[in-house]
Order: sequence, then structure tokens, then C-alpha cells
Amino acid sequence: MKDFIAYCGIDCETCETRLATINDDNALREKVAKSWSEMNHAEITPEMINCEGCRIEGKKTPYCATMCPIRKCAQSKNYETCGSCAELETCDKVSMIISDNAEARRNLKP
Repeated sequence: MKDFIAYCGIDCETCETRLATINDDNALREKVAKSWSEMNHAEITPEMINCEGCRIEGKKTPYCATMCPIRKCAQSKNYETCGSCAELETCDKVSMIISDNAEARRNLKP
């Protein structure tokens, strides 16, 4: 499994949040913050857009660091990703990602 595949299957290497972080791109941070604020009906500021990867040591967004139920669950079970879980196909947590993201679903399959 690639290190940059998140617990949920998202490829962190292509994530705009990670790209904004590693390239110190404030314009991209602003774009992502605006998009995420609208999508999540919550105030997300450009300062929150800092992440180096879900399973990589380093910076995380506040949501990913402390609130993401998918990340918390996989870490509590010591799974490399949700792809290691027998409940993958019936899990309500990861379904919010893989139900409409075919690439993330493929990334979790061996």
C-alpha cells in the first residue's frame, strides 16, 4: 500500500490540501477553504488547510487530526487502511467516501 493512501482510500498525493501544504500555496489554501466551507456548511479558514498526508507523520487539518471517524476507527484497530477491515463494504463511516469515489474504493482493494 502506498504511504499516501489515506485510511479511507483517498490518494493524498493528489489532494489539494496536501499540495497547498507542501508547496506553501496560500492561493490554493484559500480556494480549498472556500470549497470545504461551502461543502461542509462550516467555517474553514485557509490557516486550517495544512496536511502532509493522513497516514504520514506531520501536519494534519484539524478535522483529520482529531475528528475524522474513519481515521480514528482505523487507528484504533491498527489497520493500515480501511481495506484491512472485514466490515469495509457495510461500514457507515467509510461509505461516505467510497460510495461515490471509485478511485478511493479501488485504492482500498488489494
